Amino acid sequence: MTSTKKIKIRLEYGVRTSPALLFNYISSPSGLSNWFCNDVDVYNNQFKFKWDSEENIAELIKKVNNKMIRFRWLDSKPDEFFEFEIIVDELTDDVALVITDFVMPEDEKNISSLWDSQVHDLKASIGA
Repeated sequence: MTSTKKIKIRLEYGVRTSPALLFNYISSPSGLSNWFCNDVDVYNNQFKFKWDSEENIAELIKKVNNKMIRFRWLDSKPDEFFEFEIIVDELTDDVALVITDFVMPEDEKNISSLWDSQVHDLKASIGA
């Protein structure tokens, strides 16, 4: 039996807001529960994300204030993660959110559409 390896995807979205406000929405339980899931509980470096009848736990791997946050699902391989990175264009000051995720190749289109929907909710929550 051969198992297909997950592939890394990077999605970039322009967001009209400040990096500090955006960082709050991608790193705090209250911010994440506005757009990413229904509720978040944090214990030490573990974030329990709750959706309707489902819960998943992710470990906080790396956090750089106002720049990025990286999580790894507890049931994922060590080199797989999902990350939210804030990039500010030096010339225009435009703010972008770059999402990195690992997905099965056959799920790439569906997962990309899911992220599109989630970021739409994020922008609505921020008012961007």
